[in-house]
Amino acid sequence: MSFDRLPADVLARFAKLPSSSVSDACDKLGIAGQVDGLKPMLQGARICGQAVTLRYLPVGPAGGTVGDFLHLAGKGDVVVIDNRGRLDCTVWGNILTEFAKARGVAGTVIDGVNRDVTESRDYGYPIWSRASHSRTGKDRVALDATNVPVVLGHVRVDPGDVICADDSCVVCVPLTRALDVLGVAESIEAKEELILQDIRAGLDLAEARRRHGYYALQTPGAG
Repeated sequence: MSFDRLPADVLARFAKLPSSSVSDACDKLGIAGQVDGLKPMLQGARICGQAVTLRYLPVGPAGGTVGDFLHLAGKGDVVVIDNRGRLDCTVWGNILTEFAKARGVAGTVIDGVNRDVTESRDYGYPIWSRASHSRTGKDRVALDATNVPVVLGHVRVDPGDVICADDSCVVCVPLTRALDVLGVAESIEAKEELILQDIRAGLDLAEARRRHGYYALQTPGAG
Protein backbone atom coordinates (compact mmCIF):
# COMPACT_ATOMS: atom_id res chain seq x y z
CA MET A 1 0.00 0.00 0.00
CA SER A 2 1.36 3.40 -0.96
CA PHE A 3 0.29 6.65 0.68
CA ASP A 4 0.06 10.30 -0.18
CA ARG A 5 3.07 12.39 0.74
CA LEU A 6 2.49 15.55 2.72
CA PRO A 7 4.37 18.68 1.63
CA ALA A 8 7.68 19.16 3.41
CA ASP A 9 6.55 22.47 4.89
CA VAL A 10 3.57 20.77 6.58
CA LEU A 11 5.82 18.24 8.28
CA ALA A 12 8.23 21.04 9.23
CA ARG A 13 5.38 22.89 10.95
CA PHE A 14 4.40 19.73 12.83
CA ALA A 15 8.03 19.28 13.89
CA LYS A 16 7.99 22.64 15.68
CA LEU A 17 5.13 21.55 17.93
CA PRO A 18 5.42 19.61 21.19
CA SER A 19 3.40 16.42 21.40
CA SER A 20 1.25 18.06 24.08
CA SER A 21 -0.17 20.59 21.62
CA VAL A 22 -0.75 17.90 18.99
CA SER A 23 -2.45 15.78 21.66
CA ASP A 24 -4.72 18.65 22.71
CA ALA A 25 -5.61 19.28 19.07
CA CYS A 26 -6.55 15.63 18.66
CA ASP A 27 -8.77 15.89 21.74
CA LYS A 28 -10.47 18.98 20.36
CA LEU A 29 -11.18 17.21 17.09
CA GLY A 30 -12.28 13.95 18.68
CA ILE A 31 -9.30 11.94 17.45
CA ALA A 32 -7.92 9.20 19.68
CA GLY A 33 -4.29 9.53 18.67
CA GLN A 34 -2.32 9.39 21.92
CA VAL A 35 -0.37 6.16 22.43
CA ASP A 36 -0.02 4.99 26.03
CA GLY A 37 3.06 3.34 27.50
CA LEU A 38 5.78 3.99 24.92
CA LYS A 39 9.04 5.42 26.25
CA PRO A 40 11.86 7.27 24.48
CA MET A 41 15.16 5.41 24.38
CA LEU A 42 16.91 8.69 23.48
CA GLN A 43 15.98 11.53 25.81
CA GLY A 44 15.49 14.91 24.20
CA ALA A 45 14.65 13.56 20.75
CA ARG A 46 11.70 14.90 18.80
CA ILE A 47 10.50 13.45 15.52
CA CYS A 48 7.69 14.05 13.10
CA GLY A 49 7.20 12.02 9.94
CA GLN A 50 4.87 9.79 8.03
CA ALA A 51 4.41 6.20 9.12
CA VAL A 52 5.83 3.21 7.30
CA THR A 53 4.11 0.32 9.06
CA LEU A 54 5.05 -3.27 9.88
CA ARG A 55 2.94 -5.98 11.46
CA TYR A 56 4.48 -8.96 13.27
CA LEU A 57 2.84 -12.20 14.36
CA PRO A 58 4.16 -15.07 16.48
CA VAL A 59 6.09 -17.45 14.27
CA GLY A 60 3.91 -20.35 13.09
CA PRO A 61 4.48 -23.87 11.75
CA ALA A 62 5.45 -22.47 8.36
CA GLY A 63 8.23 -20.43 9.91
CA GLY A 64 9.14 -16.96 8.72
CA THR A 65 11.68 -14.29 9.48
CA VAL A 66 11.84 -10.88 11.09
CA GLY A 67 12.17 -9.59 7.53
CA ASP A 68 14.09 -6.98 5.58
CA PHE A 69 11.93 -3.91 5.18
CA LEU A 70 13.97 -0.73 5.49
CA HIS A 71 14.02 -0.23 1.73
CA LEU A 72 10.38 0.88 2.21
CA ALA A 73 11.34 3.83 4.44
CA GLY A 74 12.87 6.99 3.11
CA LYS A 75 14.28 10.19 4.48
CA GLY A 76 12.10 11.62 7.22
CA ASP A 77 9.80 8.59 7.52
CA VAL A 78 8.97 6.93 10.83
CA VAL A 79 9.08 3.14 11.05
CA VAL A 80 6.08 1.95 13.06
CA ILE A 81 6.22 -1.65 14.28
CA ASP A 82 3.26 -3.53 15.71
CA ASN A 83 4.58 -6.47 17.72
CA ARG A 84 1.40 -6.71 19.79
CA GLY A 85 3.10 -5.19 22.82
CA ARG A 86 5.32 -8.22 23.36
CA LEU A 87 7.97 -7.74 26.02
CA ASP A 88 9.78 -11.06 25.64
CA CYS A 89 11.59 -10.59 22.32
CA THR A 90 12.94 -7.73 20.26
CA VAL A 91 12.21 -6.58 16.73
CA TRP A 92 14.87 -3.85 16.46
CA GLY A 93 18.60 -3.74 17.11
CA ASN A 94 21.85 -2.06 16.19
CA ILE A 95 22.06 -3.28 12.57
CA LEU A 96 18.66 -1.78 11.80
CA THR A 97 19.60 1.36 13.69
CA GLU A 98 22.74 1.95 11.66
CA PHE A 99 21.04 1.26 8.34
CA ALA A 100 18.01 3.43 9.17
CA LYS A 101 20.24 6.29 10.29
CA ALA A 102 22.19 6.10 7.04
CA ARG A 103 18.94 6.29 5.04
CA GLY A 104 17.77 9.36 6.92
CA VAL A 105 14.83 7.63 8.61
CA ALA A 106 13.50 9.93 11.33
CA GLY A 107 13.01 7.26 13.98
CA THR A 108 11.28 4.06 15.03
CA VAL A 109 8.18 3.49 17.17
CA ILE A 110 7.57 -0.02 18.48
CA ASP A 111 4.65 -1.59 20.28
CA GLY A 112 7.08 -4.03 21.79
CA VAL A 113 10.74 -3.88 22.81
CA ASN A 114 14.12 -3.19 21.25
CA ARG A 115 17.72 -4.00 22.09
CA ASP A 116 21.17 -2.45 21.61
CA VAL A 117 20.02 0.72 23.33
CA THR A 118 23.56 1.99 23.88
CA GLU A 119 24.32 1.76 20.17
CA SER A 120 21.14 3.58 19.18
CA ARG A 121 21.96 6.36 21.64
CA ASP A 122 25.53 6.59 20.37
CA TYR A 123 24.17 6.99 16.84
CA GLY A 124 21.65 9.56 18.01
CA TYR A 125 18.83 7.48 16.54
CA PRO A 126 15.43 7.98 18.21
CA ILE A 127 13.40 4.93 19.25
CA TRP A 128 10.21 4.73 21.29
CA SER A 129 9.23 1.34 22.69
CA ARG A 130 7.74 -0.28 25.77
CA ALA A 131 11.11 -1.32 27.21
CA SER A 132 14.52 -2.65 26.30
CA HIS A 133 15.33 -6.36 26.18
CA SER A 134 18.04 -8.55 24.66
CA ARG A 135 16.22 -11.70 23.55
CA THR A 136 16.06 -11.89 19.77
CA GLY A 137 12.82 -12.03 17.86
CA LYS A 138 14.36 -14.41 15.32
CA ASP A 139 12.46 -17.73 15.39
CA ARG A 140 9.91 -16.11 17.70
CA VAL A 141 8.11 -13.64 15.45
CA ALA A 142 7.57 -13.37 11.71
CA LEU A 143 6.97 -10.28 9.61
CA ASP A 144 3.36 -10.65 8.48
CA ALA A 145 2.79 -7.52 6.38
CA THR A 146 4.17 -4.10 5.55
CA ASN A 147 2.37 -0.82 4.94
CA VAL A 148 -0.93 -2.09 6.29
CA PRO A 149 -3.04 -0.74 9.16
CA VAL A 150 -1.40 -1.58 12.50
CA VAL A 151 -2.03 -0.85 16.16
CA LEU A 152 0.11 0.94 18.74
CA GLY A 153 -1.51 0.23 22.09
CA HIS A 154 -5.15 1.01 21.28
CA VAL A 155 -4.41 3.46 18.48
CA ARG A 156 -4.81 2.54 14.83
CA VAL A 157 -1.96 3.66 12.55
CA ASP A 158 -2.39 3.65 8.79
CA PRO A 159 0.49 4.02 6.34
CA GLY A 160 1.23 7.69 5.86
CA ASP A 161 -0.27 8.85 9.14
CA VAL A 162 1.74 11.55 10.87
CA ILE A 163 3.72 10.36 13.89
CA CYS A 164 4.81 13.04 16.37
CA ALA A 165 6.92 11.90 19.30
CA ASP A 166 9.05 13.47 22.00
CA ASP A 167 9.90 12.88 25.66
CA SER A 168 6.25 13.25 26.66
CA CYS A 169 4.31 11.06 24.27
CA VAL A 170 3.79 9.45 20.89
CA VAL A 171 0.81 10.85 18.98
CA CYS A 172 -0.60 9.50 15.72
CA VAL A 173 -2.45 11.93 13.48
CA PRO A 174 -4.55 10.36 10.70
CA LEU A 175 -3.27 11.46 7.31
CA THR A 176 -6.77 12.56 6.29
CA ARG A 177 -6.95 14.93 9.30
CA ALA A 178 -3.37 16.15 9.30
CA LEU A 179 -4.07 19.72 8.17
CA ASP A 180 -7.01 20.06 10.57
CA VAL A 181 -4.92 18.89 13.52
CA LEU A 182 -1.98 21.06 12.49
CA GLY A 183 -4.07 24.22 12.39
CA VAL A 184 -5.65 23.57 15.79
CA ALA A 185 -2.33 22.58 17.36
CA GLU A 186 -0.63 25.76 16.14
CA SER A 187 -3.50 27.83 17.56
CA ILE A 188 -3.20 26.08 20.92
CA GLU A 189 0.56 26.58 21.00
CA ALA A 190 0.14 30.28 20.18
CA LYS A 191 -2.40 30.80 22.95
CA GLU A 192 -0.25 28.98 25.50
CA GLU A 193 2.67 31.20 24.51
CA LEU A 194 0.48 34.25 25.15
CA ILE A 195 -0.34 32.90 28.60
CA LEU A 196 3.36 32.47 29.33
CA GLN A 197 4.09 36.00 28.14
CA ASP A 198 1.37 37.39 30.42
CA ILE A 199 2.60 35.60 33.54
CA ARG A 200 6.19 36.60 32.79
CA ALA A 201 4.94 40.16 32.68
CA GLY A 202 3.44 39.74 36.14
CA LEU A 203 -0.19 38.90 35.38
CA ASP A 204 -1.94 36.54 37.77
CA LEU A 205 -1.98 32.95 36.46
CA ALA A 206 -5.74 32.55 36.73
CA GLU A 207 -6.33 35.82 34.87
CA ALA A 208 -3.84 34.90 32.13
CA ARG A 209 -5.55 31.57 31.64
CA ARG A 210 -8.99 33.17 31.60
CA ARG A 211 -7.90 35.80 29.10
CA HIS A 212 -6.81 33.21 26.57
CA GLY A 213 -9.42 30.51 27.21
CA TYR A 214 -6.93 28.00 28.60
CA TYR A 215 -9.43 25.52 30.02
CA ALA A 216 -11.26 25.12 26.73
CA LEU A 217 -8.28 24.88 24.38
CA GLN A 218 -8.73 21.12 24.00
CA THR A 219 -12.51 20.97 24.49
CA PRO A 220 -14.50 19.81 21.45
CA GLY A 221 -16.82 22.52 20.15
CA ALA A 222 -15.42 25.24 22.40
CA GLY A 223 -13.98 28.45 21.06
